[in-house]
Amino acid sequence: MDFTTLQMVMRRLALEAGEAIMEIYNGPDFEVKTKSDASPVTAADEAADAIISAGLQAAFPDVTLITEEQEESHAQESTEFLIVDPLDGTKEFVQRRGDFTVNIAYVVNGVPIRGIVYAPAKQRLFYTDAQGQSLEETGSFEMEQVGACQYISVAVPNPEGLRLVASKSHRDETTDAYIAKYKVSDLMSAGSSLKFCLIATGEAHLYPRAGRTMEWDTAAGHAVLNGAGGAVVRFDDLAPLTYGKPRYENPHFIAYAKGVTLHKP
Repeated sequence: MDFTTLQMVMRRLALEAGEAIMEIYNGPDFEVKTKSDASPVTAADEAADAIISAGLQAAFPDVTLITEEQEESHAQESTEFLIVDPLDGTKEFVQRRGDFTVNIAYVVNGVPIRGIVYAPAKQRLFYTDAQGQSLEETGSFEMEQVGACQYISVAVPNPEGLRLVASKSHRDETTDAYIAKYKVSDLMSAGSSLKFCLIATGEAHLYPRAGRTMEWDTAAGHAVLNGAGGAVVRFDDLAPLTYGKPRYENPHFIAYAKGVTLHKP
């Protein structure tokens, strides 16, 4: 894989997808359909998926592509694949709360080694560079011109208390019970893969997730967090969270800044 090419292709496709999403988001009311797993889907999910899938297949025709919106892709198995959630946080999108993202990641041997997370309504763009380090780009997000970038890094935990981030739409008793194990100075809510990025920038230290997720929900954010000095582990045994699992389903997990002393559930 040419990582410089991958970086630029993922960036361009994420921005193009974000543009299509925001056109629908800022327009009149849109139809919300229900998929077979009871999750919502909109024209924005489908438009973003078409843009990203076509672009990735043209640029990397020999790499397996897994995308949430193409169920037939979920039966594929490979040790090297691109994985896409074209609109992560559809519930946030439908409710016009802004906490939704475009996620694209590249996985090799179970590890998401490159990724991009774009939150078009929040105007925040995070990705790994060709060397695998994570940065946040600011500016007007021109398609062919990279704006000002700043490398990001996880924050050193404060003994006075951790800054935790939890799901805005999927909090449950298991998550709350786990949070109660820590001394917390701030507890914030966020949607989609933004939670990984908030740890990557040092805005939060810990994100526990006990609800159901799929690999396309987490791979891009996981890659960004890895490149900023963080990590993601399984909830049950604190072993590293890996990718390429059957049907691309995740167990419960914990994302954190290295330096945090993790408690077992």
